[in-house]
Amino acid sequence: MSIKKILFLLSVVLIGAAASLFIIPKGPIDVNGIKIPDVVLNRTLPWRLGLDLIGGTALTYDIDLSGVEGSEVDAVVNGLKDVIEKRVNLYGVSEPRVRIVEKGDNRQVLVELAGIKDVGDAVKEIGETPFLDFRENCSVSEEMLVCSETELTGRHVKKASLAIDSRGVAVPVVELEFNDEGARFFENVTERNVGKPLAIFLDNEPIDAPIVSEKIIGGKAQISGEGITLESANKLVERFNAGALSAPITLANQRTVNATAAEDSLARILFAGGVGILLVMAFMIAFYRGKGFIAAFALLFYVVVTLAVFKLIPGFALSLAGITGFILSIGAAVDANILIFERAKEEIKRGAQKVSAMESGFRFAWNSIRDSNVSTIITSLILYSFTTSFVKGFALTLMVGVIVNLLTTFFVTRNVLRIFTIRSKQSK
Repeated sequence: MSIKKILFLLSVVLIGAAASLFIIPKGPIDVNGIKIPDVVLNRTLPWRLGLDLIGGTALTYDIDLSGVEGSEVDAVVNGLKDVIEKRVNLYGVSEPRVRIVEKGDNRQVLVELAGIKDVGDAVKEIGETPFLDFRENCSVSEEMLVCSETELTGRHVKKASLAIDSRGVAVPVVELEFNDEGARFFENVTERNVGKPLAIFLDNEPIDAPIVSEKIIGGKAQISGEGITLESANKLVERFNAGALSAPITLANQRTVNATAAEDSLARILFAGGVGILLVMAFMIAFYRGKGFIAAFALLFYVVVTLAVFKLIPGFALSLAGITGFILSIGAAVDANILIFERAKEEIKRGAQKVSAMESGFRFAWNSIRDSNVSTIITSLILYSFTTSFVKGFALTLMVGVIVNLLTTFFVTRNVLRIFTIRSKQSK
């Protein structure tokens, strides 16, 4: 065996070994009585698992878009999603998944907090994120301040800071700076309300109604009033810097997945997956003998490398649906080997030598392998682009698995078969 072939085999083994160590969950963990130790390599990037595998809480919020123009709905909803992601991360909830879903004519935001046992504070902070808006044409009706809404809301706030108004008695003031669009709105609003009160509402409660003395340009404003204390001002600054909601939200549903039940399901999945792969490998070895050993090795290499790729995808969280897609891709990987071996058998029956039969088997089977896998990739892309929730996770793992399968079949299985088929011929 040449040095080049030895180096190729060694590199394949080293890549497979590194991927195996990398995919081991940060431990130690117990899988059906089998203790899996902690490994240094897996600490570099821990597995991100979905709510259905490690437990946690799923929150569903209804979005009130009644005050939003139809042309601005998408921008408002996307801004709302970004704000909630920022706020959840700000308060220490790791690996959140925030998605927008359509429910009839309405839209909802789903927040999955995987691995979080006590989500009370997180729920509170999401719900208490302030909805700020500016209102005009104010009047007092039954001791309530009634005003008309303007186009200026909290989504136009660029940043907030705390200041002390030292005129007379020192009082805390929240200074707001608007973005470009907000600055234009603020200028228009103040221009048409010179000499009139411009009320600032927070969560539909008036906190201040200053009289506009002149048109204000530059996009800067202040929130002050008797109800603003140093503590409340600090809290407002924190919230506005984390993002003000562009539309009001209401908690509609909260679903909790028991962590113990989820961990038990994960252990069962790992055990069943390991047994299933071993049975497939045993079948390939029993049916195809020497070539079956190569197929079993290639399958094992494919499994560990694909899992390592999953772990490296930014923001990817493995769920039950994702595992389903991965299992389907394993079937595609085994199918590719069977197509190659069966085609090689036909060539041998026609009188071809083993080496040429294996080359012909790969060459003739490759078109079918390529076309079927490309079709699966296209289907997965469509599912990933136009669906949400668990279907998207299923499509991603299936697509990645099929792509890795194509690469493994072309570069690893093909070359390993070449090496050992030629070596077997030379030893005779």
